[in-house]
Amino acid sequence: MNMPQPRSAISSSPMHAGLTSVEAKRQLEKYGPNTMLEYASRSVFTIAREILSEPMLLLLVVAATLYLLIGDFAEGLLLAGFAILTIGLVFYQYQRSENALAALRKLGAPSARVVRDGKECTISAREVVPGDLMVLDEGERVPADGTLVSNAGLVVDESLLTGESVPVRKRAGDDGQLAAVPGGDDQPFVYSGTLVVKGHGVATVSDTGPRTRAGRIGVSLASIVVERTRLQTSVNRIVRLFGGLAAIVCSALVIFYGVYREDWLQGVLSGIALAMGMLPEEFPVVLTIFLAIGAWRLARIKVLARRPAVIETLGAATVLCVDKTGTLTENRMRVRLLDTLTDQLEVETDLREIPQAFRPILDAAWLATRHASIDPMDQAVIGLASRAGEYQTINWPMVREYGLKPELLAMSIAWKDDAGHFAVACKGAPEAIIDLCHLTDEKAASIMKHVQAMAEKGLRVLGVGIGTTMRSELPESQHDFDFTFTGLVGFEDPLRTTVPAAVREAFRAGISVKMITGDYPATALSIASAAGIDTNDGAVTGDELERADDPEMQRLVSRANVFARIMPEQKLRIVEALKRQGEIVAMTGDGVNDAPALKAAHIGIAMGRRGTDVAREAAGIVLLDEDFGSIVSAVKMGRRIFDNLRKVMIYISAIHVPIAGLALVPLIAGMPPLFFPAHVVVIEMIIDPMCSIVFERTPAERDIMIRPPRSVEDVLAGIPQIIFGLVQGSVLLIVCLALYQGVLLQDASVEAARTAAFIAITAGNLSLALVNSSREAVLMHMVIRGRMTFWIAATIAVSVVSICIVQPNLAELFGFTRLEIGQAALAAGAGVSGVLLFDLLKLLPAVRRIMG
Repeated sequence: MNMPQPRSAISSSPMHAGLTSVEAKRQLEKYGPNTMLEYASRSVFTIAREILSEPMLLLLVVAATLYLLIGDFAEGLLLAGFAILTIGLVFYQYQRSENALAALRKLGAPSARVVRDGKECTISAREVVPGDLMVLDEGERVPADGTLVSNAGLVVDESLLTGESVPVRKRAGDDGQLAAVPGGDDQPFVYSGTLVVKGHGVATVSDTGPRTRAGRIGVSLASIVVERTRLQTSVNRIVRLFGGLAAIVCSALVIFYGVYREDWLQGVLSGIALAMGMLPEEFPVVLTIFLAIGAWRLARIKVLARRPAVIETLGAATVLCVDKTGTLTENRMRVRLLDTLTDQLEVETDLREIPQAFRPILDAAWLATRHASIDPMDQAVIGLASRAGEYQTINWPMVREYGLKPELLAMSIAWKDDAGHFAVACKGAPEAIIDLCHLTDEKAASIMKHVQAMAEKGLRVLGVGIGTTMRSELPESQHDFDFTFTGLVGFEDPLRTTVPAAVREAFRAGISVKMITGDYPATALSIASAAGIDTNDGAVTGDELERADDPEMQRLVSRANVFARIMPEQKLRIVEALKRQGEIVAMTGDGVNDAPALKAAHIGIAMGRRGTDVAREAAGIVLLDEDFGSIVSAVKMGRRIFDNLRKVMIYISAIHVPIAGLALVPLIAGMPPLFFPAHVVVIEMIIDPMCSIVFERTPAERDIMIRPPRSVEDVLAGIPQIIFGLVQGSVLLIVCLALYQGVLLQDASVEAARTAAFIAITAGNLSLALVNSSREAVLMHMVIRGRMTFWIAATIAVSVVSICIVQPNLAELFGFTRLEIGQAALAAGAGVSGVLLFDLLKLLPAVRRIMG
């Protein structure tokens, strides 16, 4: 069997003497250790200052402080707890970025074999320096970037950098004409973190640490800033709006009391009570709870939301950039087609018996394969042979292996059969097998037509042949065998079974799917077509992108859906070009090569089992079961969350109007006070579960996955939604004030008027929640259908209010009195009637658009 030259030959050869220990030490001092760049961490003070500048957190702190000032420690401590949780989440996000770089640093081999002082030795991979001679063997990871100076059939899996599952062969020597680009055959370059799957070699180290291919990806990760999600931007906008309004109104109330009534203390206390009614502290609480529960729901279908806020953003995605290998496909090779030139066999996954006409092809392929190989194509042949059965009983010794060479892209293996005769088989590029079999030009042309047809189906094709020799000893060259051509073997990286349906669902949801791959255009177009991606505009290649200026780049990414022979930097460029066009970009991937684009995209989606640590750390979402169809479920979840958040924002905007108004208007109008802080707390006890539980559990609207994605300009709660909520709340406020004043005019007690108004706002509150929980169903329909969560919350709310009214001590505390059943029913009916108008308005398309 051909083996690389002995280690003693490597170490004693003048050209393989390697660095001296002194030279290596000098290089280490100059270039530093062979690790990723260490970045200066931000101080805790800097991070805390950034966190406290967030309006959402400021609102939590202010609201908590107000509650604590008036002695409501339970509510104040609860809000303070949410503030601490928010701070913790931000610190966690910062730590995630550090983890992404840490995962990248772990990619390098923990140890490396190099030649120092003319002798081979094993050192820590950190100590490898430019100029070192590194020794590479099958099953080892390459510790640094370098150029091969000797090679014995070296084949390397570079999917870490290219995303492609097929290993590439190497050759020794650099004539200076080739560019160092991962993924090409017959190149002399090897790259840090890649895996040697076959052969042996020696390479001169050219780059270490952050200067390697993997290292440069780490540098780009550190320089990419994760953008705030649109949801975070929208909530902060609402917070600033309400916070500013509350500050103006409360300040005006304090000044009014101080100047006109000369009672500054009462003015401050009234301002605090009013602030409690106006400040919608539910906004950040609801956001946290909705996203936390959404992340929990996704986890149940094997989707991990590393940054919960991206769940909502995924619902707004307009473009899904898909990495072919490991995302659309299974990232494994399997035999798909056997071709005898007169007949073809489609190899199904459940095939257990090979027809006799195709046995010679599998015989040759199996005999030309090392059975302990980790090469994906070899594994595919071994897998098919094991399913066929009888090959498992053959235990011939392998006598010699003839490796691939740049001038002959074929390999042969010689075995000794049970009778002591040599059995030889070859496999390789069809052109090379044609050469070994000494076929006529006419026969060769016929074979190449079959090869072309198979390639157009996206298959990788190998030719195979069976050889004989009459010699007692094996020849030195493969050409000295008498080979007979037996056929062609077509390999594929199979499409995931869930992909076509998921792609169709994405199209129905208005999401454009673009496939980005390092594979060849023919293979890319074949896979894209099978997946259901539009291929009418053909494939754009990496060379075209490289030559394109910015305007041309914008045109290409807008037009094409398939991108082939793409390098990692170009993936990032595609994502950024789409973002400049206003697209909301989701990017899927699993390799180191995908990490920068995953981090730059609005939503990065990494594969769980096959994905690298770097990809998972850079992504916001991880598919734990790698089911592409789960992306559709996540999109639906994101859209439902946004819909329900918009509904709850309208509800919160509405209910705070009567709360604040009933606390403010009687004071200004000279009427007896209606609400005290205790009343506000009871109403908040009703509002909080409505926001946090009832709205979160509201099912998705029927058309949620056939609507186009939301417009980039479509915010969570814009002016139309805020106005719609304020109008609803104003009508309920007028009804409650009218009821309060009407009861007082009937010479009833202030306690009776307050009780009637409180019953009315409680009933109105429940009605607002029910009306705003659906943009399609009317109130009566929802009452009939019922939603268990709502009715449980409503029952608890009515019970709490009833106890406060009928229990003497509580009634005295709240200033309530018992009403007749008819009076209480009239008050409740008044509260409900104030909301019914808006339930009917939902029949108008314009109102439905505002709500959803």
